[in-house]
Amino acid sequence: MILMLALVSSSVFAQKKPVSKPNILFIAVDDLKPILACYGNTLVKTPNIDRLAKMATVFNSNYCQQAVCGPTRASIMTGKRPDYTKIWNLTTQMRDMNPDILTLPQYLISQGYETSGVGKIYHPSSAINGVDPVSWSIPYLRAEESDFPANLGEPANGQYQLAATKALMTPEMIKERKQKNKELAQENDENPKSIKGPSTECIDVPDNAYNDGVNALIAQKQIIALSKQNKPFFMAVGFSKPHLPFVAPKKYWDMYQRDAMPIAPFQEHAKNSPLIAYHQSGELRNYPDITEFVTLPADSLRIGLKLEKQKELVHGYYAAVSYMDAQVGVLLNTLESLGTLDNTIIVLWGDHGWHLGDHDLWHKHTVFEQATKAPLIISAPGIKSGKTNSQTEFVDVFPTICNLAGLPIPNQLDGKSLKPLMLNNKAIVKEYSISQYPRKLKKEEAASLGYKKGNLMGYTLRTNQYRYTIWMNDFTSKQAFEASKVYATELYDYEKDPLEKVNVVKDKKYEKIAIDLNAKMMEFFKSQVQ
Repeated sequence: MILMLALVSSSVFAQKKPVSKPNILFIAVDDLKPILACYGNTLVKTPNIDRLAKMATVFNSNYCQQAVCGPTRASIMTGKRPDYTKIWNLTTQMRDMNPDILTLPQYLISQGYETSGVGKIYHPSSAINGVDPVSWSIPYLRAEESDFPANLGEPANGQYQLAATKALMTPEMIKERKQKNKELAQENDENPKSIKGPSTECIDVPDNAYNDGVNALIAQKQIIALSKQNKPFFMAVGFSKPHLPFVAPKKYWDMYQRDAMPIAPFQEHAKNSPLIAYHQSGELRNYPDITEFVTLPADSLRIGLKLEKQKELVHGYYAAVSYMDAQVGVLLNTLESLGTLDNTIIVLWGDHGWHLGDHDLWHKHTVFEQATKAPLIISAPGIKSGKTNSQTEFVDVFPTICNLAGLPIPNQLDGKSLKPLMLNNKAIVKEYSISQYPRKLKKEEAASLGYKKGNLMGYTLRTNQYRYTIWMNDFTSKQAFEASKVYATELYDYEKDPLEKVNVVKDKKYEKIAIDLNAKMMEFFKSQVQ
């Protein structure tokens, strides 16, 4: 009997043995720009992210590697830049380019972690089966029809619950439109091939009428299950809002007054800037309700949205942000109720910024500030909250998580651990951040310049005060630099010109600064050549 009791006691003790490594909650948010209270926005209502920020480090000067989903998500998940992953668009599959590339959750599995995910972590077309199965020790979680309210069912095309919209978006119509889009669309990020309905939706439905609400509940259930195991866990949760279309339950729209919505104060192209820096806002134009509000032709690289539609879109963006914030609250409350909040590293990131009318641009796809700057918030056990203005990038997230979890940092990563900034917010881990974006010249212009190919890549270097951009023809940073391939350059001074109104790269007053920043860019290029 004594022996039996000893065995039972030993078994109970093993089940309750505390996890030595911290758990990791990894929250990805699609198209979230840093318009949060912790970033100084006084209008947005995000009480749950505010709560996270009070126990975390807020990285005020964080930049994505490329302002579109596929490339930037590939970079954050592998710790490698786009010119290494070779993901520059929404059509290339990551493991077609690099079959053996190591992802963050894949590495964590080798370090004893259970890894699980739900929602959008990789861009679906960039990963095998949309999720990169080898990244997950537990088969990827997906919403089922039964997860949505019985009286509503699944959203039409994964987005809409308004009955009139659902009636129009029949499976037959979606199939027909997909075929038409396939025939018409070019392979670039400004002509998405997916089916579009209205750009906004505001109806009185519960949170789980849409995918983000359902995925939050799936994640909640999974976190509870994972917390009962003896292994530490990495739980990745991807929220799709505030990505277009701006759909959210009515209660989140009701948090804001349409007339109070802020409109971009500068809606012009920057003086002296090259046209290649801009786009046609093609992603937004794909929504059929936008056409009647457009006042300028696409070939002008302007859109000129009427004021009423601008305010509606900004209102929708804010409502979608607040809806997403409520789902973050579900996750935080779950960790707190389980008593594991203090033993969990929490990383919340938005994959890139978003143009809300500045430069007369809507959505991402540029190397300007509003597209490249993205939120990054990290909390970790035993580290006090704070804010840092040091330059950081998404390639830094992989090594940072390793460092915080007490794991070896793989040698091949491009980023640096940000733990020093979390311990001392005045520290500096890098002098500048690098983002990039591809463009393509028309055949006539390429030929007139003597270019055999019209492919351009814009590389932008951001310091605390300046942004220096260099547009290169038929070039990636894995090649030796050739001055003859420079197509255009840009320079912006954010202390004097925070809205990027003037490109001062040829201004004599900035000559020394331009030379210095160009030298830094050359330094970066040299560091990338294999």
